[in-house]
Amino acid sequence: MNVPEHETNRHGEKAGHRLAGRVDRQVERMQRAERERPTLLAQTVYLGSLGLMFVLPVVAGAYLGHWLDERLSGYSMRWTLSLISVGIAVGAFNVYWLIRSHE
Repeated sequence: MNVPEHETNRHGEKAGHRLAGRVDRQVERMQRAERERPTLLAQTVYLGSLGLMFVLPVVAGAYLGHWLDERLSGYSMRWTLSLISVGIAVGAFNVYWLIRSHE
């Protein structure tokens, strides 16, 4: 769809100038993204942090649940399984929160 360059928008700008401005902004964004691209080390650290944010609550829940099951008679693995489930939920929330705050 070709828009004649002599047509103007409601602000009095010519259609060709609007397109050129949008293209310039997009080129600038792409160049900035290329300059600010994270290194391999930065990506590795980020993924490692995500892993730890998920695994640590699960492991802590497993240890705490096992400790409680040993202390209380009649609870074979109830606390262990319950706290592992809680650890999975907390770990998933941690990963979600870290990804959202990094954007």
